[in-house]
Parts: sequence; C-alpha cells; structure tokens
Amino acid sequence: MKLKVLVVDDTIVYRKILSDVLNGFPNVEVVGTAGNGKIALSRIESLSPDLVTLDVEMPVMDGVATLEEIHRRKLGVGVIMVSTLTKRGSEITMKALELGAFDFITKPDRDDREENIRILETALAPRVKHFLKRLEIKRAFKKGPTGPVEKRPAAGLRDTGRASRPGHEKSEIVAIGISTGGPNALGAMLPMLPDHLGVPVVVVQHMPAVFTRSLSESLDAKCVHKVKEAEDGEILRPDHIYIAPGGRQTKVVAGAAGKKIFRVTDDPPENNCKPAADYLFRSVAREYGSRATGVIMTGMGGDGTLGLKVMKSFGAVVIGQDEETCVVYGMPKIAFEAGVVDVVAPLNRIASEIAATVKR
Repeated sequence: MKLKVLVVDDTIVYRKILSDVLNGFPNVEVVGTAGNGKIALSRIESLSPDLVTLDVEMPVMDGVATLEEIHRRKLGVGVIMVSTLTKRGSEITMKALELGAFDFITKPDRDDREENIRILETALAPRVKHFLKRLEIKRAFKKGPTGPVEKRPAAGLRDTGRASRPGHEKSEIVAIGISTGGPNALGAMLPMLPDHLGVPVVVVQHMPAVFTRSLSESLDAKCVHKVKEAEDGEILRPDHIYIAPGGRQTKVVAGAAGKKIFRVTDDPPENNCKPAADYLFRSVAREYGSRATGVIMTGMGGDGTLGLKVMKSFGAVVIGQDEETCVVYGMPKIAFEAGVVDVVAPLNRIASEIAATVKR
C-alpha cells in the first residue's frame, strides 16, 4: 500500500526538500505540491492524497485556515503541520492540533542543508510510519476481518489488581507521560479533573521549547486548575498542573521544610526525548514512593515504560490510555505489555481513575 502525500509550503526550497525526504521513504509517494492553502484545497480534491504536510504560516490561506476548510469540506485527509520555532508558530500549531492535525514537526534552521535534511528525515520517519499503520488499520476495518484479531486490553482491565485494593495509599502526586495526540487528549482530560484534586499534576508532553509554553497557556484557558510551565526551584503546589519545559529535563527533588521542588536541567535526552517521561517518573518514584499515580497516554515510542517500572516497584498505581482513544497506541501499549499498567481506561474516564487514586 502506497501512502499518497501532498506537500504544502510557500517556499520552493522547502517543497523540494520535503518532497525528496518523503519520496525516500518506502511505501510513500508525493503526488503533488502547493504553495498556499487555497491551491492545496484544490489539489486535495483532485489528487486525493492520504496525508498533507501543511506549512503553518503561508500567504493567501495559512495552515489553520486550510485545516478548518479541510474539516468543513469533510475531505478526510490526515495532516502533519510544519511549524517554525517561534512563539507565533507554536500558538498556531496548538490551534491546528486542537482542530485535529495528526502531529507536527518543526522546520530545522541549521546552516548546513544536509543537516537540515537529516533532521527532517528523523522527525518525519516515525510519524509517517505510524500514520500509515493507522491508515492500514482503518482500511482493514472497512473491509471487515480477514483473519484472527489480535487481542487488546479492554478498558477497565486491571492486570495486577493493585489499583483495586482498598488499602492502597492515597496518591500525593500525578505524573503523566504523553506524546503524539497529546494536546487534544490533555485538552479533553485535564478539565475533567475534580476542582479540589488536592495534589500537583506534572505532565511530560514531547514538544520542543516554546511549544510547551503555548501548550500550557492553551490548557490554562480550559482548566479550572492553574496550568503553567514548571520552573527550576519552584515548589510543587496542590491543584496546579505543571508542563515540563520543552528542550529540557524536569525532575522532582526534596526541598526545604519537607517541600518538593522542580529541578529543570540540561541533562541528555532519553529515548531521544527531551523532556522525557522516564526522567520525570524516576524522580517521582524516589520522592513519593507508593504515594504516586503514573499515567501513560497516547504517543509514539516507548518513553515512560522504564520509569513506570521504577514507580511500580515502589508501589505506585499506573493508569494507561486504551487503544481505541489513542491517536497512536505506542507508549501505553509498550507499558501494558511490560506489565506495569494497573488500569486501562478510555480518554473520558482517565480523570475519574486519577481522582480515585488521590481520594482514598
């Protein structure tokens, strides 16, 4: 099966680079290009691509306006946004993700053209792979089952029973790891948390610097609880939601007078991620032991599983998002298969499962 892609960018250079990178992937064919959103809409209708790479900032019709029109016309095409590493670019990208874009990448700005190409290849390869896999699954469902169906964990499944034990300690922190599909999922789940949760919530969302600030501002407008980027040396406070800053690592450490504080460091990436959920989860295990809740949600790769293993070894409870409501069932799947997930829940039940662990 070939994945048909339309490349939309207002610069000829980037249209050429993106087209070359995508055509270099197996089972991918660039069927056309466009210099702005208005032309792109016409070519989507004539070329019927499966996926569009959509520049965020363009003349005539920008990326968000184009995405809104794609939805209004029900064109049924997937979208990966291509953004600049700027405040404006990040804000527009957040809006695009809320509108249903599959994911986003940032335009590299290195002086060396070959290095820029390598960065784009690294960013696009896993996203294209997961989009193609999801497309194949959708098409298979339309055709009906043709063979044995792989068994998946059902929502509500408890693989260890730990979360259902009435004697389990009350959690004093919630730590969340999330990636592809995260802004939409967080925007749906976090506002559902009880007004007086009584504990801090710390989120690692795989995003670069600048973008996590825009994400926290977007979520703050939706949530009852205060949402902000974590700052180095900041005391963790109940009923606050903290987003780990992009491009840095965030951990929890002991502060003065029994308080817990954040340390935001320039430690190396883990699992090619910075921030990394594993990095945060290990620190939560060390500082809170069994009085913690770990949550693993939609995303590519396996970041979070090793950290959750450490949390589980201390007696923490782990909640995993179910396959049906994930944009990419990668991070929760790997954690489930590793045996570290206590509760599998759909997106609309994760908040209540979290509340149950902190209200014991």
